[in-house]
Amino acid sequence: MAAAFLRALLLLLAAPCPGQRARHPVFQPSFIHMSGPSVNSFFLGESSGINFSISSVDEEAGKLQLANCNGGERAGDWNLNVTSGTSTSKVTISSTRNLQLCLPNATDCCTTPLCVVETLQVSACRGSVIVAHLLIQAEIYANSSFAGNVSENATIIPNQVFQPLGSCPCDLTAGACDVRCCCDPECTPDLKELFNGSCFTGVFGGDVNPPFDQLCSSQSMEYTPDWFPFLCVQSSIDNTPFLGYFYHGSTSTPRVPSFKIPLQTSPGKLFTGYTQGDPIITEENEYFTIPQQSMAGQCVGNAPVAYLQNFDVRCLTTLASYKEGLPHGVRINSGTGDFIQQNVISRTITDRGKFITQSESLHTAEALCQNVTFVEHYTFIWKDENIEQINVTVFLGSLCAGEILTQRFTVEFLGLESSDATELFGNPGYQVGRPVRAANMNSSDTFGSLNIWQPAGRGLCTSATYTPVLFGLDSLSGCLLEVGINEDCSLLRGKVTEELNSLIQATHVGKRDNSSYSDLNDWVEIIRLDPFNSDTNVSTGSLKGICPDIPANLNIHIIFAEVGAVQGIPRQEILAVQISYSTVIWQFQCGLICENSISFLPITASVQFIKVPAQPPIPMTRYQINYTEFDCNRNDVCWPQLFYPLTRFYTGEPYHHCLAKGLSLAFLLVLAAIMSNPWFSKFWNSSLG
Repeated sequence: MAAAFLRALLLLLAAPCPGQRARHPVFQPSFIHMSGPSVNSFFLGESSGINFSISSVDEEAGKLQLANCNGGERAGDWNLNVTSGTSTSKVTISSTRNLQLCLPNATDCCTTPLCVVETLQVSACRGSVIVAHLLIQAEIYANSSFAGNVSENATIIPNQVFQPLGSCPCDLTAGACDVRCCCDPECTPDLKELFNGSCFTGVFGGDVNPPFDQLCSSQSMEYTPDWFPFLCVQSSIDNTPFLGYFYHGSTSTPRVPSFKIPLQTSPGKLFTGYTQGDPIITEENEYFTIPQQSMAGQCVGNAPVAYLQNFDVRCLTTLASYKEGLPHGVRINSGTGDFIQQNVISRTITDRGKFITQSESLHTAEALCQNVTFVEHYTFIWKDENIEQINVTVFLGSLCAGEILTQRFTVEFLGLESSDATELFGNPGYQVGRPVRAANMNSSDTFGSLNIWQPAGRGLCTSATYTPVLFGLDSLSGCLLEVGINEDCSLLRGKVTEELNSLIQATHVGKRDNSSYSDLNDWVEIIRLDPFNSDTNVSTGSLKGICPDIPANLNIHIIFAEVGAVQGIPRQEILAVQISYSTVIWQFQCGLICENSISFLPITASVQFIKVPAQPPIPMTRYQINYTEFDCNRNDVCWPQLFYPLTRFYTGEPYHHCLAKGLSLAFLLVLAAIMSNPWFSKFWNSSLG
């Protein structure tokens, strides 16, 4: 109570007097809450003839002593240092006390975390007259960092192969007993009696070296088979697989393909050319990059171009955020160590309206404009595993400040021996990124389309464009449909269904990328699951502004399989296509008052590619179903893999070592079988006689 009253009194004394003139000498700030070893304040006024002194306030009595000029530049553990100037002087108050926490049997340190609680007063005097004073409330905590001599007794971390690093994992609190942790050294015997019957078990409870089931001396197995003594492991209890390895022997690294394709560290020929999915490399051994869309839908400017993977992306940019891409003068590694130049053709955009999706109310004559890239078309001519030629078509146009530009970047791979674009890659199967071919067999013009939305502007369905479904790329798109509060539910369902059906103008989908329109066997019929049929009870919606059973989601499932390969490139074919709808309950969204305004209904279309085996899996026989002890996936002991160390799949040792040991073991077994035969004994005795 006294400390709080004293602090309030300090604040009142630190405040300037109502009639104090501006030119009167003062401290700025005049009150400081000190939490560190030193603080600074400034004395504003002429410092000539001014003496500064520091004194401590008796806080226990709860009284603030009258300021006087009898102090000096040192008071207890505090020092006062003044750097004089013409009209401003810097005043520094620092503590000389050791702020380290006390170690056992240590002095001159802090016994409690709150080390210093003290009130100081700095006075500025001209003769015996006080012209200004500074009040300081010091609350300093001890320094938790260690500052002392480092002990020479360094902690030795044991080798975890033979000894566990954490011998008591349940010991989580330093200096205190953890309940149910019987291995905690801080737990006294009296405390352990409270939870002795409920101690943590297993590794967490301190059993960091449990015996394993394969150990011959282990008795933890409830059922011990007859062959256990022949195949068990004779080893010390300290040599357990829980800690490390049974022995340090030579191991061979398994040949597992890496998920990442490393860059070349020095110029030279590319290993064996490109394969599908490999990033294209430039002359400087860097990735050839073109802006592409990420999984989040945003454009990434430095995305590598993958070999034999087409794409067509659109990215939004403004003049302020526009960045030039990779220069077209960069040469590309063809895959054989040679470098090819890009053939660039530049053209000018005639219709800017197709690319400027939004413009602010700023006149173009007054805005800053710049000539930028609107469209870039890349065509890679390839043969086998090499790139033969690169053709680039660049469309340039003027972009002004305040406008939003939709840039387009396309990459297309054409086989050198292919004269028709439909015979892409010389591979009849689909490749990732290629549009899925569709046909309308009920029309005289059999050409069809399978699309999803590509919203622009406000995302309304009326302004959205279409983009084809690309093979192997799962996608989700949607748009907003304007709906009024008095909308009829039946008409709304028909309107939404019409919008969704506009994406699929086809009855069949091509099995292959080169499916012929004249051959019906090259196509699979689209299976349509209509949202409403005769068995579905559709509610008409009796409440105003609420419509149930609105088919707002279109689901396109495409099932495909790998049926072979052409020049090492997988040949993928579509087996079936199914279209279904998901219904939602639409409710008009309004504020406090529902006026006759417009609400928005989001409708979506999703595409999912499902890969299945080209051939159905071989069904299990009755023997495999009934006799599960020979199933390696269900048992610890796998008899069919008895000779696993002699196969190529074993990578614990080099293969030639395993083969030599296996042959030696086979020789000893054959020799033992021969010597155990009775005729061998007769032959041996006769030869000795």
